Amino acid sequence: MKKILIIQTAFLGDVVLATGLVEKLHAHYPEAQLDFLLRKGNESLLKGHPLLRQVLIWNKQEGKYKSLLRLLRQIRHERYDLVVNLQRFGATGILTALSGAGETVGFDKNPFSRFFTRRYTHSVDSGTHEVERNHLLIASLTDMQAAKPRLYPSPEDFNKVQPLKQEPFICMAPTSVWFTKQYPAEQWVDLLNQLGDRYTVYLLGAPADKAHCEEIISKTKSNRVENLCGQLNLLQSAALMRDAVLNYVNDSGPMHLASALDAPTCAIFCSTVPRFGFGPLADFSAVVEKNEPLYCRPCGLHGYKSCPEGHFKCAKDIATAQLLDVLATRTV
Repeated sequence: MKKILIIQTAFLGDVVLATGLVEKLHAHYPEAQLDFLLRKGNESLLKGHPLLRQVLIWNKQEGKYKSLLRLLRQIRHERYDLVVNLQRFGATGILTALSGAGETVGFDKNPFSRFFTRRYTHSVDSGTHEVERNHLLIASLTDMQAAKPRLYPSPEDFNKVQPLKQEPFICMAPTSVWFTKQYPAEQWVDLLNQLGDRYTVYLLGAPADKAHCEEIISKTKSNRVENLCGQLNLLQSAALMRDAVLNYVNDSGPMHLASALDAPTCAIFCSTVPRFGFGPLADFSAVVEKNEPLYCRPCGLHGYKSCPEGHFKCAKDIATAQLLDVLATRTV
């Protein structure tokens, strides 16, 4: 096995979880050239990755099919021995089927998987973690043990955030692309108020999250909260999270960043549930969710822009005390 391509063109968190395959394939084929295909916007996650030869980018902005044709030419030119496709939609299935690779493998949900060398069932309601489902695709080529995801912030990334680590601190990532995955702002405020000034707290997110986090800060009594939204790139955020006393996150991208740096994690699950297989993987990690069953939960795999039932009890019924209990366990 000399040349291998891994394809994952979904969301940020999906790319992070796919890095477990990079670790496992490198361990079993240390001389192989490993490449990774993702969609534009996620490439910074793999910047300077020491185990990857190159990162291919699907740039839909230049035209979905124009970009696909360019990628297909590039992939066929590389003459890969193996293409591993984690994405379950048709476009990457075409790339895989026509790649010219000696072996192609993916999930049966991909409409073009019947043209792959091998395909496997993907079930999100089985209780199996996504890294284990991904690993199924290469188990016959490696071993039965899935590898954890891993990212590689550079020394410059760690230097960037080192001044923020002078005292014990907590990170919070209050936002999510999906409203029903996002712990409500007023409950973040309550958590900050009950923490008081015991820790410096850094709020993390993209530039678009800055206003939301400013609103949270404006309503809190704490004097030790800093809004870092838009000030750190993804790898710098992960480098900061690694050394936090605890990272409070939603079921969203920052949770997976924490997993990839083995950063202590308290993951808040609102409308989604851990059995979908996307929970935290750090050695110290806890899931917080509504204690009692709720007739409408889970309401979907990815969440919604608003609560379908209008009450959002899956989030509002989570008590601040539950989040503080995780911190108490961490600091014992």
